Amino acid sequence: MSTITAEKLKGSIGATVVGVDRDGLLSDDALVGWTLDALEEHGVLVFPEIGVDDATQVAFSKKLGKVELFNQGEFPEIFLVTLDPERNRTARYLKGTFDWHIDGCTDDIPIMATMLSAHAVAESGGETEFASAYEAYEALSDEEKDRCSELRVVHTFEAAQRLANDDPSPEELAMWRQRPSKEHPLVWRHRSGRRSLVLGATTDHVVGMDRDEGRALLDDLLARSTTPDRVYRHEWSVGDMVIWDNRGVLHRACPYDSDSPRDMHRTTFAGDEAIA
Repeated sequence: MSTITAEKLKGSIGATVVGVDRDGLLSDDALVGWTLDALEEHGVLVFPEIGVDDATQVAFSKKLGKVELFNQGEFPEIFLVTLDPERNRTARYLKGTFDWHIDGCTDDIPIMATMLSAHAVAESGGETEFASAYEAYEALSDEEKDRCSELRVVHTFEAAQRLANDDPSPEELAMWRQRPSKEHPLVWRHRSGRRSLVLGATTDHVVGMDRDEGRALLDDLLARSTTPDRVYRHEWSVGDMVIWDNRGVLHRACPYDSDSPRDMHRTTFAGDEAIA
């Protein structure tokens, strides 16, 4: 393997990968293990202006793990992150990603990781922010850790969508509620031995707690987890590729105009670890 380094970006979250080019993604087999280890250590890996096409992104993704399918096109593994409804039929739901979240919290098993490559960027906004849910847990006091470890939280698709649309039509509400709710522990005890907080836009209420009290707790934990000193904001350039660990990293897209040319191509890695 050629000399590859991970240069830390900010505190406990993120690193820039140096020494890898597009050809190396496919030809350097040792890069696979290095990437997975670095992802576990840093949470977010940035490959600046590496300029992958869909074929390369899919091929490299398949080296790293099981890749989910989204469509019937030439590359069914590619999900287009765009607000253009002609290119993405679910574009109206993407505004729900403008708030902090962890993908897949309404599923039995959340996804492992996400890879995003920039094909066009917004003139204003559209950055992606990241914060460590591992660090969020570690920063708690011992008393808070004990308390949070006993709590369970209900996650819903509706909770996330209401943050972007607080006055849904009956049809929209019915569609949101087609996705079943899911109850998870507030603290994820990972197989690796690490622990993280399961927070974000999908959190609806804390089980067995007064709704307002539970909401206040969740909002406070999220605010403390995403203070500016704990957040890495990635300002996209065309050709950038970013991978993040969905199991222990909160993320959100900064708002951008609906008619923006922003065009991100996403591959998603299936998870194999339930929140427990």
